Amino acid sequence: MSDLTPRPGTFAAPTDGDNRYKAVQSKLRSLSKAMDMASIELETLLRGMRMNAQRAEGLAVNIANAELDPTFVEMTNQVALALGGAAVEVQKLHETAQEVSGQAADAQRTHARLYEALDDIRSSRRERTPKPGFLAH
Repeated sequence: MSDLTPRPGTFAAPTDGDNRYKAVQSKLRSLSKAMDMASIELETLLRGMRMNAQRAEGLAVNIANAELDPTFVEMTNQVALALGGAAVEVQKLHETAQEVSGQAADAQRTHARLYEALDDIRSSRRERTPKPGFLAH
């Protein structure tokens, strides 16, 4: 069975309502990094699944050559087929993780381009400034 608990060294961005510039930048950076790490792990999983599928296929051939019961050949072929099918789905998940990572990095750059100057102005003032949207009412 798979282990769904976070691994040591991984982190998750808090899902709080903190929408300050630096907090959003941190969350986007965390998301991008987490997706990069997931992509690396999925790539490792994919290689292992493909290798195991090939081994199972070779084992089925060896079992057939040894003239064992055809039931074992069929079961081993089914395992190879299942691993190959699962590898295809892991490949899709890997591609999705890479895409999300890229989109998070793009969102972080766009957010910085749009709001970094405003944050610099607000952060460098001694006086408190109104929250965004205050003057819109």
